[in-house]
Amino acid sequence: MRAGYGIPVPEEPEESLAEAFWAVTRELRHRSRDALAPWAVTPSQSRALWILLRHGTMRLRDLAEHLRIAPRSATEVVDDLEARGLVERGPDPEDRRATLVHLTDQGREIGAAVRAARSADAEGFFGRLSDADRADLARILRTLRR
Repeated sequence: MRAGYGIPVPEEPEESLAEAFWAVTRELRHRSRDALAPWAVTPSQSRALWILLRHGTMRLRDLAEHLRIAPRSATEVVDDLEARGLVERGPDPEDRRATLVHLTDQGREIGAAVRAARSADAEGFFGRLSDADRADLARILRTLRR
């Protein structure tokens, strides 16, 4: 205890690791939303664009797995992107029941621009850390994600 005007005042507990993690997560979410604003895409749409940029045409079910969301939710993301002309759906020639999703030229352009903006923002955010700290943080987060 520390004294405050002669009255014992309890020590403030240090922020827990979980509290610090959630605070950083909130900050990253806000920064991400701001970085996506010029293109009016949501974080889920941004991730879908990135996955399609990285992996190319894929089945809707596979996109849902990459996004780690239910297929129904992936359908909603793709519906929104399709309405904006960023992706197109087509039949899978190997399985008539399956649907393939691919980026349009505009989708590739916006996806690349969004990716660049998010990367620049992340570089600014994590740039406060030394290279060694960044490497350690990346290693720790990958361990926790497994």
